[in-house]
Amino acid sequence: MKLLPIDESYLLKFLLQLLRTPSPSGYTDRAVHFVCDELEALGIGYELTRRGAIRAELPGKQKSPDRAIVAHLDTLGAMVKGLKENGRLQVVPIGHWNARFAEGARCTIFTDFGSNRGTILPLKASGHAFADAIDTQPCNWDNLEIRVDENCYSQPELLKLGFHVGDYVAIDANTEIAENGYINSRHLDDKAGVAIMMGAAKAIIDAKVELPVDCHLLFTITEEVGSGASGVLHQDVAEMVTIDNGVTAPGQNSSEFGVTFAMSDMSGPFDYHLTHRLIQLCQEFQIPHQRDVFKYYRSDSAAAVEAGNDLRTSLICFGIDGSHGYERIHWSALESMAQLLTVYLKSPPLYNRDRYSIGGRAGFPTVPG
Repeated sequence: MKLLPIDESYLLKFLLQLLRTPSPSGYTDRAVHFVCDELEALGIGYELTRRGAIRAELPGKQKSPDRAIVAHLDTLGAMVKGLKENGRLQVVPIGHWNARFAEGARCTIFTDFGSNRGTILPLKASGHAFADAIDTQPCNWDNLEIRVDENCYSQPELLKLGFHVGDYVAIDANTEIAENGYINSRHLDDKAGVAIMMGAAKAIIDAKVELPVDCHLLFTITEEVGSGASGVLHQDVAEMVTIDNGVTAPGQNSSEFGVTFAMSDMSGPFDYHLTHRLIQLCQEFQIPHQRDVFKYYRSDSAAAVEAGNDLRTSLICFGIDGSHGYERIHWSALESMAQLLTVYLKSPPLYNRDRYSIGGRAGFPTVPG
């Protein structure tokens, strides 16, 4: 078994196109169609849930105990809370992100009949008008509004233009890719994870590798609001690897380089055996990696387990600086993670016993001690 080459130009092109496709939680259909088009181009079969989560499949020699790799298509965003008398829009967040990262953001407001552009601004946005008061106003969503790029200065004018409470707001990604490998953008969480999964799948297909067991590629659409992988899993999945962002910040051990393994997050520890199998693969194939523990973090893994699925879960991460804000990652982490996925998919299942949802003790592992 050897590492497969990852097509950098394909992965980055896919990532750029996905970042240009708005997909705040609840408004993900365009991104779903985009990924489905790409799956069809690669010859990967798939099916959709009622709401649009994607279940694709890379077939293996045997059906069980099968695997799943999951990343989420949905991003943070906002929603119109009210139409203001001054012709601006009151907003609330979709997902959990701080108002300070919304100030100054360019955005698109999707109405029932089209879309309009605008800017999210604090209520006191001009130093020439408010002097030091712009520095002392509280930083929260109640002190933000959208200035719409239309001739509207009253509530009736907003209504005439088709704005309503409940309109979705997508935040511009503003992506930049530097020659030294750094990628700056909003929504890298978790569109970079989706790109990693597609890059690994393409490498498997290009190399004409026959996998030992079936692998399901899962693209969820509600991770940022908590439900994520709760309703997309095949019931015979025994191992699930979640791809998401790592917490690169003071006091954390994540890195913008290599693979970051989350050993535990706020929902509890990840599966010991699956996580250590992935760490062993990194060690065997000399893939840079590190381990971390996340105190204020949850992912698709938590949603899957909390929904009652009996499966082993692991979380692998690309380190992000400034998560849920204007984020930064490095290409090397995307490459390392895609390479890890290729060797994982080519490796035998963790335990043959896991093909059964319940059974006797024979074949059940133990931890060192």
